Amino acid sequence: MTSKTVEGACAFAWRNYLLLHSGINENDSRRSALYRYVSNLRDTGEYHFDLLQIAAVAYLKKLDELHDDRGARQAADQALAERLELRGARPNG
Repeated sequence: MTSKTVEGACAFAWRNYLLLHSGINENDSRRSALYRYVSNLRDTGEYHFDLLQIAAVAYLKKLDELHDDRGARQAADQALAERLELRGARPNG
């Protein structure tokens, strides 16, 4: 997978975030933080577009709640791990 996967997942999450937060500037620092987080996931081996989208949305949600990048990353990682666990529990993986 390429950076297009990361860009697509980030664009999806960011568009939805802007829909919920109309006062946020398109170039807000949260956007670059989101891109760094999702790029890091891809670099660690997570390539599935749908999972990157889930992690991206979870990251932005937790960043708003916690106002802490580290906490948001941990919470989004947990959401991703739970999704991966659910996938593994299905009969056809």
